[in-house]
Amino acid sequence: MLISEIAAVGYLPKRFLEGILLEMKRKQLLGSKMGAGGGYYLLQPPSEIMVSTVIRILEGPIALLPCVSINFYKRCEECQNERTCSIREMMEKVRDATLKIMGTTSIADLAIRERELTL
Repeated sequence: MLISEIAAVGYLPKRFLEGILLEMKRKQLLGSKMGAGGGYYLLQPPSEIMVSTVIRILEGPIALLPCVSINFYKRCEECQNERTCSIREMMEKVRDATLKIMGTTSIADLAIRERELTL
């Protein structure tokens, strides 16, 4: 699809969208073709691209605190002891529940659900 088509359908500014598409291309989620008939395309079937992958590419960690992040772990500066931190324990549960949903929901699932909701 052309950037202009994606921008029109998603009601997004073209400049904003260009940055997103370039980042997704850099992370090998999208490919692109120049010239007539060109544009961006998915490198995998939509059913194989999980929401968690897209979120991590565009937003970074899924976890709300760095100390519970799977891919972007960083110890919280103010934490006395991670092992006994009740906030950390709760945030691990939030992370796990979020990942359970995002890690099993594909972008194809979102498209199907959006169609269902517009009927």
